[in-house]
Amino acid sequence: MTCREADDFLAGYFDGTLTPEIRAAFERHLEACANCRAYLATYAATVRMTRRASAEDPPAMPDDLIEAIVASLLR
Repeated sequence: MTCREADDFLAGYFDGTLTPEIRAAFERHLEACANCRAYLATYAATVRMTRRASAEDPPAMPDDLIEAIVASLLR
């Protein structure tokens, strides 16, 4: 497996959707390729941060601010 091919399988690796054969080839590539291991680490950090950010509810917007925005759009 090349680095370019490994990149194509990153999402499937994290989702657990790779076939056992492809997962094994992907992991063998990671064992041999320091660049892909580093890339995988940054990809994993991005996935964690994205999941954490999307799990949190955004702060509530004050009603008076919403009303002011709507009023300005209707002018």
